Amino acid sequence: MDVQVYAREDGLWDVDATLSDVRSRETRSSQGMRPAGSPIHDMTLRLVVNAQLGILQAGSESRAVPYRGLCERVNGSGPQADADADAEPAHPDVYARLVGLNLLRGFRQALRERIGGIAGCTHLSELAQVLPTAVVQALAGEVIDTRGTAEGASQPFQIDRCHALRSDGDAVRMHYPRWYLPPSDTTKAADTYDTVDAATLPAPHIPQETR
Repeated sequence: MDVQVYAREDGLWDVDATLSDVRSRETRSSQGMRPAGSPIHDMTLRLVVNAQLGILQAGSESRAVPYRGLCERVNGSGPQADADADAEPAHPDVYARLVGLNLLRGFRQALRERIGGIAGCTHLSELAQVLPTAVVQALAGEVIDTRGTAEGASQPFQIDRCHALRSDGDAVRMHYPRWYLPPSDTTKAADTYDTVDAATLPAPHIPQETR
């Protein structure tokens, strides 16, 4: 997976996220044998986002897929379901449904609701899951205040999002002192309770290989 974020002259941001699945050996596929180095999946999600990480435009492209002519229907391309003149037209790009979402506000849940299951492509949807983290990293310090030192600033978004940056931890105490909260007795008790001697745990059960 590769995510590139580009600043535009109009103050918006282009996001190109690509998933490429290449094997080093010859692989059998629905179209026959694929030579080594030929991608099984080669797909891109493209977004335009604003400084608040709201999605203004969205779309997808599938250049290599395992079921040629069928997988591409999520992009609005591929042959019709049948040759009947009354057949419905190809579905528009389902990933255009990302427009209106915000990468920082319930994005992954909304992604599942709008494009979950058979509505979308497993690989493109998994690729979309990384977008909040990737785009935040691209804009951190650029349009997102990651220090929280300005007058009236809010707590930086990354605090209390992972173990290292817990608000009562040493990393916040040393690098974000304004937002440091001393550990409470409740927190200390919880930490003690969660500490387990690995030697006291039962050995994992490893099933025998069946033939």
